Amino acid sequence: MKVLIRTDASVTIGSGHVMRCLTIAGELRGKGHNVMFAMRDLPGHLAQVVENAGFQTYLLSAEEDGKHLLEDGSYNLCMIDHYIIDYKWEETIRPLVKKIVVIDDLANRMHDCDMLIDQNVVPDFKTRYDALVPAHCEKLLGPSYLIMRKEFIKERINLRSRTGKMHRLLVFMGGTDPTGETMKVLNALSQGRTSFEHVDVVVGSGNLDKKTIQRICEEEGVFYHCQIDYLAALMVLADFSIGAGGSTTWERCYVGLPSSSTIVAENQLESTEMAASLGAIWNLGWHEQVTEQTYERLLISLKDRQDELKKMSISGFELTNNPSGPNLWIDRILSMG
Repeated sequence: MKVLIRTDASVTIGSGHVMRCLTIAGELRGKGHNVMFAMRDLPGHLAQVVENAGFQTYLLSAEEDGKHLLEDGSYNLCMIDHYIIDYKWEETIRPLVKKIVVIDDLANRMHDCDMLIDQNVVPDFKTRYDALVPAHCEKLLGPSYLIMRKEFIKERINLRSRTGKMHRLLVFMGGTDPTGETMKVLNALSQGRTSFEHVDVVVGSGNLDKKTIQRICEEEGVFYHCQIDYLAALMVLADFSIGAGGSTTWERCYVGLPSSSTIVAENQLESTEMAASLGAIWNLGWHEQVTEQTYERLLISLKDRQDELKKMSISGFELTNNPSGPNLWIDRILSMG
């Protein structure tokens, strides 16, 4: 099977779309299928990351929409993970490709697709796409269809029981961190009112402040990591994580890591609030209201909240548990032919 993935990353869009598509692409390649990415040439596009993973990448100019890549009729499947693309473009490629798969988590526009995947847990996740996709569309919805990298699946198998004690802290605010949350946390840590034996700070290559963050980490004795492929291992070692909303919320839950989430984009609101209502995370709210002092108060409070942290670890783990196994979506995609 020949697959084209249409997605984008940038300093403003972030890296989440591309990273979850890389997970899907890796699974497809492992089954013997040929995958190509089509991405717009934007600042922070991550094409090099995709190519380093072994996938051919076509950088689209401002005038190109990617349709021309499908015109030879050789592609079996087009996968789309993009908040701007909807049924209008999907209808134009319908005659050129056998099947169309959409990955979404907004449910705010119509799609012409044969399958839709949304791994998020929100109050109406089972029904909110009913009026937005064709009747024949297969909908893979909720945590049963988490798009989880192999590193997380491997780490989950032999997880340690968490005690709620605080020795290691992990800070990861997403690939680009456009609202500067990492700097806020580092400033909170620099006040010296909290003590951790080990602190890991992770940034993506698209983070515009990465050099400043690296310098501060070196000065403060904090371990700095950029664009890594071992995030799951750091999560397993950590006792608590400060993070953003989005797909990494479910990754933290998947390995039972207690965490806080700061909402840095509109698309993170519902899933963050839902995860918090289920006891899987602490929701700190919108980034505009979250300050250095917010993070400092949170960090200081951790030592007195061991029971809460243990319960959070169990809630997150159970929320993402699927007796049928991980990445169920891959077999469903392959069954499309």
